[in-house]
Amino acid sequence: MKLKLLSLLLLSALFFGCDPNDDSNNNNPGDFAENFGTAVDRDFIGQVVDTDGNPIAGVTILISGASKQTDTNGIFVMNNAAVHERFAYITASKTGYIDASRSLVPTTGKNMVKIMMRPFEVIQTVNSGASAEVTLSSTTKIVLDGAYADESGNAYSGTVSVSAFHLQPSDENLSILMPGMLYAEDSNGNEKALETYGMLQVELRGSGGQKLQLASGHTAEIDVMIDPSQMASAPSTIPMWHFDEANGYWKQDGTATKTGNFYKANVSHFSWWNCDAQFPTVSLTIKLVDANGNPLFNTLVGLIRTGVTYTVNGLTNANGLVSGLVPANESLTMNVSDNCGNIIYTTTIGPFSSNTTLPDFTIPNGTVQSTLVQGTLLQCDTSAVTDGYVVLHYGSQTYFSTVGSNGVFSFNTLVCNTANVNFSLEGYDYVNVQTTGLTNYTFTFPTTNIGSISTCGAVAEYINYSIDGGPLVTLLTSVGGGIDGNYIFASGSNGNNYVNISGMATTTGSYTTAQPFSITIPQQFTIDSSIPNNVIFNVNTIDPVGGYIDISFSGPYTDALMIDHTINGTAHVIRNN
Repeated sequence: MKLKLLSLLLLSALFFGCDPNDDSNNNNPGDFAENFGTAVDRDFIGQVVDTDGNPIAGVTILISGASKQTDTNGIFVMNNAAVHERFAYITASKTGYIDASRSLVPTTGKNMVKIMMRPFEVIQTVNSGASAEVTLSSTTKIVLDGAYADESGNAYSGTVSVSAFHLQPSDENLSILMPGMLYAEDSNGNEKALETYGMLQVELRGSGGQKLQLASGHTAEIDVMIDPSQMASAPSTIPMWHFDEANGYWKQDGTATKTGNFYKANVSHFSWWNCDAQFPTVSLTIKLVDANGNPLFNTLVGLIRTGVTYTVNGLTNANGLVSGLVPANESLTMNVSDNCGNIIYTTTIGPFSSNTTLPDFTIPNGTVQSTLVQGTLLQCDTSAVTDGYVVLHYGSQTYFSTVGSNGVFSFNTLVCNTANVNFSLEGYDYVNVQTTGLTNYTFTFPTTNIGSISTCGAVAEYINYSIDGGPLVTLLTSVGGGIDGNYIFASGSNGNNYVNISGMATTTGSYTTAQPFSITIPQQFTIDSSIPNNVIFNVNTIDPVGGYIDISFSGPYTDALMIDHTINGTAHVIRNN
């Protein structure tokens, strides 16, 4: 499945963050790492996408030496990764792309990570031994003197392919395109938060594709165009910082001078360079809950410094938490947005003089409502998926969440438009590379019960159900559905088990047995309209013939023997008429 993802930014880059092998300050990385706190194990789920928002498969992900590969959705899951309580560093690499990374302050629960990778694209080819000027579309400029060396320090002679990228502060993908986060070590070994005035990434490759650097003792001039929105506040000189790819944070390295609309500096090596103002930092943790006290998942939080023209945003995890390093002793504006991009809550927080965990912020019901999306992800043999995730598509947005060791997934999310409550969901068995297939559902409030869904790979249609929390029954043979007059139906069998779902409906919507809707199941478990019950039938999809009919059902009921039961299930069947 090819996911179209909205480029949401991560708060792990909050207010942080122009050759890692060339440190102008000689501080011991081990000393600076004392700022990271104690060693902890944390869980991560993340996605790697290209600059169009499409997932990239086969990306190598490294966290503290542990390795994973992204799957077809660009997603990786890594549990119990060895990191620090205030710092985690994640790298992403794949042939044909520029190496990328993300640093963050990890929280308990699943940490949400998103990384955007750029392809290696040659913008200009130059020759060794001759000076050359490379100009980007933003008018940012690189002046090369023609002296190059390979990664071993040997002199290189021949053509040089130049790939360069100017990342402006106004770029909506700032926090997922830049490396690490805007967190740095200054020339005195102190930790700092950064406010960027623009970043420049340059990579040089020889005729054989090998990485090159500037020759020892040589420099290049870089002229970084200042974002028009920052011209008035741009200082006459500004510290320069290079990104330490080995350790995952920025290091102070020289200064740049404002010349016209540019910051001009000389650099002795290439990777990422950053023009930044610096501030003392504190750690800040924020938690969002709904009106009922439930944590809000995948909710966008934005913070703005006074006098700054751009917002740095982040997404809450399944526990409603987002954490990062922020400038100390400053008041900040906090905005919370729904999943349609509308600001639904705003307040002023700070100033903070020490590491702070704020009291819960309650987001009241108003133009949005929250719903608890829950269900169970199973393998095709009905055993629980122990290492997997679900992907939820709502409007133009896509969310992903891992499952627990028993296959259960549960997260509370905002629904920004209660007139549009249709969404689709797909479950993935990360270990066995199996999928449920994409199925349509309808949000219900306060709980959206998905029920049990099976990762049966290439299975095109199925019906499953569970009674009284018992084993999931999955029907894979003689499965089909359609519309007969004013009635919709879905049926299937599996050995001695059979199911027939029918109801008076020809459009999507939520129905009950009073309309009437019924399920015929072997023995005494049949549900019909003659006995009052509270089973809800959500008709989520009615495609044209040859497409799909999707029906989910759940709730308590009383059978013909007057015994109380609960049921939940899903029908995903091809429409035959």
